[in-house]
Amino acid sequence: RFRPLSHASINIKYWLAWSNIVFIKQFVNPYEIRYNSIMEKDDKIQDQEILMSWEFPEYLKPERGKIWYVCFFSVVILLLIYSMITINFLFAIIVIISSIIVLMRFKHQPGVVDFAITKDGLMVEEKFYAFEQIQDFYIIYKPKEIKNLYFEFKSIVRPRIIIPLEDQNPLAVRDLLKQYLDENLEKEQEPASEAFRKLFKL
Repeated sequence: RFRPLSHASINIKYWLAWSNIVFIKQFVNPYEIRYNSIMEKDDKIQDQEILMSWEFPEYLKPERGKIWYVCFFSVVILLLIYSMITINFLFAIIVIISSIIVLMRFKHQPGVVDFAITKDGLMVEEKFYAFEQIQDFYIIYKPKEIKNLYFEFKSIVRPRIIIPLEDQNPLAVRDLLKQYLDENLEKEQEPASEAFRKLFKL
């Protein structure tokens, strides 16, 4: 049989709930922890002595005509048909998401990225990469074609960093980096992934 709760029991439950919330806020405040970690990171970045710095666009927008869009959507449809035939729905989701990213990226204007070389490492926007994490660097410099600076990490799970040189003197950048990193002289061509992206205007 249902028995209504008394005002005293309701007040006790509210008090217990309120005390638990106060206890959690007192000892665990994720926003405060995140704020402190961000401030410590910013202080570490600001303490770096910048030796060389420049800006570059976040990405280059290729010129795409009607033929490109026809070919693009044709490939997407073929891949979706293949995923349905093989009953690979995960592949279909990946194709759809990748297609949306490619199309949405073209609609937005690229932002400006700040890059700096310090005595302890590299700064790309708010991210800091210590020289100890980097395996080597190399420069591919072909005026009117490609002018990029590449950094390879010691960890194979980390993707390489690609920095457009813009109007920087490649010899000056090379001489500075050789004081802290090994140069990979075997690299004379841009990575295959970059050549693929340029070829298909992705």
